[in-house]
Amino acid sequence: MFGQISKVEKQLRRYSDSPLKGPYEAQQVPLDDSRQREFTGHLNIYYDAVIACIRDTEAILIFGPGEAKGELKKRLVENKLGGRIVGVETVDKMTDRQIAAKIRQRFQK
Repeated sequence: MFGQISKVEKQLRRYSDSPLKGPYEAQQVPLDDSRQREFTGHLNIYYDAVIACIRDTEAILIFGPGEAKGELKKRLVENKLGGRIVGVETVDKMTDRQIAAKIRQRFQK
């Protein structure tokens, strides 16, 4: 859910001058320092907002398809919330109903 809210993209698509060459690969066109700093700043604000929303929770289950899970876990540990993490799982993209079902299944008593 939060991933849909952030709307932060690591790198915008860049296209060559010629339509025959197609898009550049991310490795061929690295982010410049100012864009990297801007991206990092956006992510820091985003993670701070997520942590503010879940700060009072008793248990935190982190799951999703990308690498952000690890960064969120790291940030939670830095904020002394690591002990509340009950799991970190890699899953494919999920609908809201699938997310709700996963949470119910994990936390049913």
